[in-house]
Amino acid sequence: MTENTYTRRDDGTPHGNGFTGEAAASDGTVLVTSATGKSGRRVAERLTALGVPVRPGSRTGGVAFDWEDDSGWAAALEGVRAAYVAYYPDLAVPGAAEAMAAFGRTAAACGVRRVVLLSGRGEPQAVVAEEALRGAAGPVEVTVVRSAFFAQNFSEGALLDGVAGGELVFPAGTTAEPFLDLDDLADVVVAALTGDGHAGAVYELTGPRCLTFAEAAEVLGRVTGRPVRYVPVSGPAYAELLEGFGVPGPEAGFLADLFATLLDGHNAATTDGVKRILGREPKEFAVFAHEAAGDGAWHR
Repeated sequence: MTENTYTRRDDGTPHGNGFTGEAAASDGTVLVTSATGKSGRRVAERLTALGVPVRPGSRTGGVAFDWEDDSGWAAALEGVRAAYVAYYPDLAVPGAAEAMAAFGRTAAACGVRRVVLLSGRGEPQAVVAEEALRGAAGPVEVTVVRSAFFAQNFSEGALLDGVAGGELVFPAGTTAEPFLDLDDLADVVVAALTGDGHAGAVYELTGPRCLTFAEAAEVLGRVTGRPVRYVPVSGPAYAELLEGFGVPGPEAGFLADLFATLLDGHNAATTDGVKRILGREPKEFAVFAHEAAGDGAWHR
């Protein structure tokens, strides 16, 4: 999911809104959408640890929030000072821009001050959705965080079973990707939600180095103690594979096309986004893999 651009307001100076330090912890409730997801869960945990009141939004628990039903959005946003927006399934899907515009209007009407949006690195259609949110949100400060491919897709996502079974089937060819650890992403999101100087910014986040999927499979094999083989397939073949696992045809086709777009080589470069925002280097893929193995991610 993301890239290498940073923007500020036209004069280049950071602008805050007073939503920082004790103010954030004492009266700055934050809505976390998709709060049971990979990134939302981590963001909610970090905010809670800082003493920031969290309103966890999801379809199945906590505060009712469904991207397919906007009737509950106003209630979820009532009294909220900031929101973390992780749109499902992806900002590049048809209808995402319209959903972002509707969310922006609702957030502005509810008096939300700040929104941090998770976006994808190098996704042209995701940029359309980003702009739709900005255009509709009016006075709301919008920060966009564009992410590279999640490292945790191998340990918590669709690729987990492949790693556990020793055969990683994916349409990436020999393209390298700077996999980003979700702990780094969550730390950046929390910094943007609770600190000053992020209004209007676009942050592009990657891991510290690029790996091909074959190289990632080698790392995963070492930490699991058993061979993990990368098997490249074409986009259509991958879509067919997904359908065999019960993914509806249109969604399977969209995902295959999305991966073809993301993994054509244009994202095969790192950025200094994590270091610029957090003052430290992002986590190495090997460190992620070792930690995930230690937590039993691929234990069978």
